[in-house]
Amino acid sequence: MSQLYLSVSASVMLNKLSILFRNFFPEDKNYKLLNEKFFTRIFKISYDRIEYCFKKINNKYYRNDKKIFFNHLNSDHMCTFLYFLYNSGYREKIDKKIITKLFYLNKILHSVDIFYHVNLPDIFLLVHPLGTVIGRAKFDNYLTIYNNVGVGAEAAGRKLIYPNFGSGVILYSGSSVIGDCKVGNNVIFGSNSKIINKNIKDNKVVLGDFAKNRIKNNKINNIKINFY
Repeated sequence: MSQLYLSVSASVMLNKLSILFRNFFPEDKNYKLLNEKFFTRIFKISYDRIEYCFKKINNKYYRNDKKIFFNHLNSDHMCTFLYFLYNSGYREKIDKKIITKLFYLNKILHSVDIFYHVNLPDIFLLVHPLGTVIGRAKFDNYLTIYNNVGVGAEAAGRKLIYPNFGSGVILYSGSSVIGDCKVGNNVIFGSNSKIINKNIKDNKVVLGDFAKNRIKNNKINNIKINFY
């Protein structure tokens, strides 16, 4: 039995999405497809992913009377939900127009760029992620992403090389990780820090711009900050 407490029912949420589709994409009638069986299946998958992710988050805004809480009026919740919707749609190979529009909605509503083929881990936390752009890196669980974060590729000939992250990584405001970077477990990227084509070992704090990085030891268990 689901332990997820909803601020509005799934049917109300589906109607909300239909209205958003009609308002922002009036050029066709794709909103009618949101009531088809294939999409309601994606809807259920996304709610299951929300429940699994949120139950691991240790934050008062993710609980209501000790129940796992999905609040449609919390923009971080909605940003995560829309990502799960279009990423699940991509995995299940539904109509590209629908998942592209869901991605675009997330951009319009929350000012984030996390494309549908980007695979965030099962357990992650977005914290007011305005201005954040996340590329096709490899991520592990217990990831925390703040605002104005950039994760992207460096070109190597015709190939794009993306970073690889361990578990329990925190990307604070304005941090960037670009190119061939192997980031260990329990790493913190301080505000406005940046690395390009650089490896970071476990249990480190990264400070400063890539030309003048300072690497310190991290004595904190990052996972315990935001997760159970």
